[in-house]
Amino acid sequence: MKKDIITRRLRLSALRRCDKEDLIGMLTDAHISETYMVPDLQSEQSRDAMFDRFYEFTAADGRFAYGVYADGRLVGVIHEVDNGDGGVELGYFIKTSENGKGYATEALRAAIGELFSQGYPTVRAAAFEENGASLRVMQKCGMKLTGRTETVSYRGRDRVCVCCEINKDETDTGR
Repeated sequence: MKKDIITRRLRLSALRRCDKEDLIGMLTDAHISETYMVPDLQSEQSRDAMFDRFYEFTAADGRFAYGVYADGRLVGVIHEVDNGDGGVELGYFIKTSENGKGYATEALRAAIGELFSQGYPTVRAAAFEENGASLRVMQKCGMKLTGRTETVSYRGRDRVCVCCEINKDETDTGR
């Protein structure tokens, strides 16, 4: 069983079945779907499938994926997007009503520390260039802009993703 990651205010843990409504609420929130790449979840079937996917990812030992809990409430998710070249790319989102409380920074910092302790030399993340809040979170956690960008088509328009990373040998970031 995957171990939880505990910070001062947060518990990063596997999702619970009772979190379905909260998770789907986040994934269908206009702000989150503007800044986090999520498929259109119009049908009940697509929402069920998306919850099951996140639920299974957070339960799997071999996958870095966690629900982010504050005071026992699901407030977000952080997960591996890609795992290659010796590093891990993370994606994350926090419930819109919980923005500004430092949860994203605290969760990302804990994730970076955990991944470094597991032996990964590099942790990466990316955000749409207009998502200044997420870019600030990454920079607060010691991540640096790489200068690399990627254009992706999302929700009918081209969006530029800005890439950041942190290398274990350049920092002593921990939990």
